[in-house]
Amino acid sequence: MKFAHSILALALVAALPVVAHAERGFEVRDLAKLDRVSSPILSPDGRKLAKRVVDFAANKSATALWVEDLFARDAAPPVRLTPEGWNVNSPEFSNDGASVYFLSAKNGSMQLYSIPTAGGTPVQLTDIAGDVGGFRISPDGKSVALAIEVYPECKADFQCSMKIDKEKQDRKATGKVFDRMFIRHWDAWNEGKLNRVFVAALPTGGAKIAQATLVGGDVIGDVPSKPFGDSSEFEWAPDGKSLVLSARKADREEPWSTNFDLWHVQADGTGAAKNLTASNPAWDTGPVFNADGSKLFYRAMKRPGFEADRFALMEMDMASGATREIAPNWDASANGIALSEDGKSIYTTAQTLGQDPLYTVDIATGATKTIVPDGSVGSVALAGPTLVYTRNTLQTGDQIFAAQLDGATPRAITKSTGETLPDVKFGDAQQFKFAGWNGETVHGYVVKPWNYEPGKKYPVAFLIHGGPQGSFGNGWSYRWNPQTYAGQGYAVVMIDFHGSTGYGQAFTDAISQHWGDRPLEDLQKGWAAAQQQFDFLDGDKACALGASYGGFMVNWIAGNWNAPWKCLVSHDGVFDQRMMG
Repeated sequence: MKFAHSILALALVAALPVVAHAERGFEVRDLAKLDRVSSPILSPDGRKLAKRVVDFAANKSATALWVEDLFARDAAPPVRLTPEGWNVNSPEFSNDGASVYFLSAKNGSMQLYSIPTAGGTPVQLTDIAGDVGGFRISPDGKSVALAIEVYPECKADFQCSMKIDKEKQDRKATGKVFDRMFIRHWDAWNEGKLNRVFVAALPTGGAKIAQATLVGGDVIGDVPSKPFGDSSEFEWAPDGKSLVLSARKADREEPWSTNFDLWHVQADGTGAAKNLTASNPAWDTGPVFNADGSKLFYRAMKRPGFEADRFALMEMDMASGATREIAPNWDASANGIALSEDGKSIYTTAQTLGQDPLYTVDIATGATKTIVPDGSVGSVALAGPTLVYTRNTLQTGDQIFAAQLDGATPRAITKSTGETLPDVKFGDAQQFKFAGWNGETVHGYVVKPWNYEPGKKYPVAFLIHGGPQGSFGNGWSYRWNPQTYAGQGYAVVMIDFHGSTGYGQAFTDAISQHWGDRPLEDLQKGWAAAQQQFDFLDGDKACALGASYGGFMVNWIAGNWNAPWKCLVSHDGVFDQRMMG
């Protein structure tokens, strides 16, 4: 009888009109609920992939670690490695690939754990008084470098830092005295602590690290940097006897300085730190050694005090200290370094004409080759014969792709946003260009509404990016995402005005001391060009919106160009430049 009712129910479902499963536009709630993949890492043989997956089920996020065999995907599907209820970050394979290290605050504070790649129970490796902010495993797999925030006067006494925190917490007075800047950097208040690097032997037999050796103790600065730095800012030498740290001195010049230097320090904490880049008063970061430690690769800016300068790829001879720029004629800003197994090429990403492609750069000649031409490539990992990376576009969040380095076509390891949400339709995106300020070519994107029909006109959301040295290119965002507007029936227009990144350094520099006039001219000409090239844009029903610098520009528009707009939305935008002085 129950079976008969089931058949009847199926028949009724089949008879329902298609509208029961009608397509719909992408919504803000979809953006918030999407599972997110990140941090792909490879085992040393390039066979196994581990990745972080954020699951927003039950209205509560949980970041789990998953592992799979890339060479046997059909026979061995991905397996969740960490147990339910664990939030993890910063995964790193052990040198033999038998386990994965990661950070978790499962037991109250952020500590280092390991778990067998074959599955098992996480093992806590540190019991530091405080939080472990990052780590790097030594080349021989016997030691670990830990990034921990401490009070400088406490040095390697972690209990000392906890005691000071407790004393501050117990004070009845809530006032604070700041005797130097930064008072706050972005959303991070300066409480007098520094991120510092400590080294300890990896424990065995259930022991836990409670004490560690401070390295580079005479380098008074944050490693990793605050508030956006990570473990790529410190690197082990291949022999495991020393490390290189990227740090800016925490002195009275810090708030307006970009002078991050590379410091060579001994892993046992002895000796004085050696400044490897003292001759460059600008930014040096991202150190990566070659296999024998004879060369150090890193990224460097040339102009001090300018955060939006071009990051060049550099090579340093460790014996002589001589440096050279690897690709001086490449007018792009490199973002990260992954060294090929033979040590002859660097894999890096760099914004280029509204895309963020993956490139290889020949170390000897500086010649560049595009590996992934479009979309926005993020995390990149190399091991053995395998390359993995994340990639997103204006129509999908991050996916993980894997490819063999012999040139085989990359394959998607994770689903696209469209595959995850099969009933959701996204607006098609198209890049366009026009003559902007000074007659120079400016690029932009138009995103159609999800329910676009030829011959109809649609209201417009005119989005203005922040930075101002940033870009609204072919990439996904969990903040200002044009698909959330397209999903409500709006067309979206975005202009990469002068000052944007990815169009050469001169284009980026053009906004300096011209915060209002040149970008506004580009936006005005871009709005006119978009209406001319895309007849579905309803110029009588348009709203301009922006955040940060975009909010500043919306405020500027309110006083200089408000005629076209039915509404203006300024999110955290400066309205009085005197306040910035």
